[in-house]
Amino acid sequence: MNVGWMPSRVFGAPGADLRRVAALADDAGVDHLAVGDHVSFFVGAGGDGLGYATAMLALSDRLSVNTGVYLLPLRHPTTVARQLSDMAALAPGRFVFGVGIGGEDPHEVEICGVDPSTRGRRMNECIQVVRGLLTGEPFDFDGEFFALSRAYVLPAPADPIPIVVGGRSDAAVRRAGRLGDGWFGVWVSARRYREVVDEMHAHAAEAGRDGVQWRNVLNVWCGVDDSRESAREHLAPAMHAFYQLPFERFEKWSPYGTAEDLAGFLAPYAEAGCHDVNMIINGPDLEAEAEAVAEVRRLLS
Repeated sequence: MNVGWMPSRVFGAPGADLRRVAALADDAGVDHLAVGDHVSFFVGAGGDGLGYATAMLALSDRLSVNTGVYLLPLRHPTTVARQLSDMAALAPGRFVFGVGIGGEDPHEVEICGVDPSTRGRRMNECIQVVRGLLTGEPFDFDGEFFALSRAYVLPAPADPIPIVVGGRSDAAVRRAGRLGDGWFGVWVSARRYREVVDEMHAHAAEAGRDGVQWRNVLNVWCGVDDSRESAREHLAPAMHAFYQLPFERFEKWSPYGTAEDLAGFLAPYAEAGCHDVNMIINGPDLEAEAEAVAEVRRLLS
């Protein structure tokens, strides 16, 4: 399992010191960084996932980056394909494209000019268009939402960009199997994670897909400190502020404690088929968070 860091206090924050984050992650030896994506979440919060991902890729020659997850149906897939082509030229083989439809704040979808009830169907078309354009060949598409004729985006990535589909619904799991390169989970048990991976593979087989290099990912909010009590004090307010919901709604799948506690929580997910984990870790400071991610990586290795 690759262990990565998503520093929740940095992305989308005014004056974010991205150089410091990249340096800490490089020095700690974590496998990758992860960035979120929102346009206007509840109280206007957010940050463009591809913008931040590009910045982090430019600040390191080693780290890979993933989006966890990018709200693809809120954008036009042709412009997204252009961004992905540029990112692949900048940092070949170092980006994993996690995508989702969003769900906690329908108003965010509406103000982007998208009917929330169409997000799933739009996502299906968006993935197909992005994939088609990234081949570098002339691409035609005639769908419910998008129509393209002899569309090009060059250069095509030398290393294909994995598209990992997030979502807990049956439709999302079906989408991951039929159109994606893996599943992106959150707030799920290790047992259910394994079940979803198996369901995804079944959908892929039904669609006649074989030879997929599956890349399954997990987002996990967590808190770290010398004790469980102090670790919870870092985590609970951060999640409440972001989701505008009581922390108790998420507590079962949001571990807190020492690095050893967090590694113990995550180990079963590796056995369940998780390839990458993004630790949305909350601790006393950025240095402590980076050190904890590195220690979890060491323990899981």
